[in-house]
Amino acid sequence: MSQTIGKTRLAYSRAWHHVDVGTDGRTLGRLASSIALILMGKHKPIYDPSTDCGDYVVAVGCHDLRTTGKKRFQKKYYTHTTRPGSLRSMTMDKMFEKWGGGEVLRRAVRGMLPKNRLRDKRLARLKS
Repeated sequence: MSQTIGKTRLAYSRAWHHVDVGTDGRTLGRLASSIALILMGKHKPIYDPSTDCGDYVVAVGCHDLRTTGKKRFQKKYYTHTTRPGSLRSMTMDKMFEKWGGGEVLRRAVRGMLPKNRLRDKRLARLKS
């Protein structure tokens, strides 16, 4: 009997998941955690942390992203170019104006994915 039963090419095939952020009642964090689980492939019976077996996720309507409290005006995103004095900060509201809600969702999902070599490959399958 084969040792690879259940781990066939069909099992590793990727599906597309559609997430409509505007009609979904969940907040940013809860939505990002469910997207991260799909990108990792934890919903599949063949899940293995060291292999990339996740699916694609298409997030639509990111301009209607829900947050609670004053996060929209108080949460800050930081960037640094490793040069002295180059620390830049931007509030979530400014990021919405500059890049839209897709970038806010992408950064939230990026923080919820494991910090390893597969993170960028998994994040590339998030289309928003």
